[in-house]
Amino acid sequence: MFSVLDTRPVAPGVTRLEIAAPRVARFWKPGQFVIVRVDGEGERIPLTVVDADPAAGHITLIVQAVGYTTRRLSQVPTGGEIADVVGPLGRPSEIEAFGHVAVVGGGVGTAVAFPTARALQGAGNRVTVIVGARTAAHVILADEIRDAGCDLIVATEDGSAGVKGLVTGPLEELIEADIVDRVIAAGPIPMMRAVAETTRSGAIPTMVSLNPIMVDGTGMCGGCRVRVGGEMKFACVDGPDFDAHLVDFDGLARRNRTYLEFERAALEADMPMAAR
Repeated sequence: MFSVLDTRPVAPGVTRLEIAAPRVARFWKPGQFVIVRVDGEGERIPLTVVDADPAAGHITLIVQAVGYTTRRLSQVPTGGEIADVVGPLGRPSEIEAFGHVAVVGGGVGTAVAFPTARALQGAGNRVTVIVGARTAAHVILADEIRDAGCDLIVATEDGSAGVKGLVTGPLEELIEADIVDRVIAAGPIPMMRAVAETTRSGAIPTMVSLNPIMVDGTGMCGGCRVRVGGEMKFACVDGPDFDAHLVDFDGLARRNRTYLEFERAALEADMPMAAR
């Protein structure tokens, strides 16, 4: 069992958990993830590690309560326990001196983008992080991004924080200024697809962090397969970062919808009658 040292909300429906996981904390690198189970009978879900403290043996996860398992994980209190935290898994993000890197995070995808942005800043790049959210209340990790020395642009759908609109607006402005050498994006599939199309005509190298359905995180189950450049890849071992201009986003979206009905049924079965 793994101890949950701290649980706190960071946005509506979004929870930050600090977990004692010494081996993961020791070996984790930005871009890698863990497979988590709340209990011994539960579903396995992948979550990107937001931060790690090797000395203390702690890792930080951020989870959005969108399904049965993520909702249960969000409800584990400080001092509680979860059954499994397996990792670190996946290939670390490529951290080099690229120049000016635009890192785009959509919603809770900001938690995926942040550790890579911070590492790129530490490697001598100028990093501009574009955070997209529905409202000001849904913006996460803004202070941490600034503390890492990155430039921050916030885009909200209702204009309650930063600029009003989608993340592609500020990204297009940076590209038009001819100051972007590389782009990295993490978030909802439509957002990552839009970022890929925004950078395609200028042939700007663009990476996306994919989070498809996973079970074991080792490539054996094949659940996370995605077509990249006409070849079948496993996101858990070949990724999760891939060339955005080669990803089959249509196939990725279809695969991620496979279990929607099962997820809906699980939520309804767990929901009190009065709340349905």
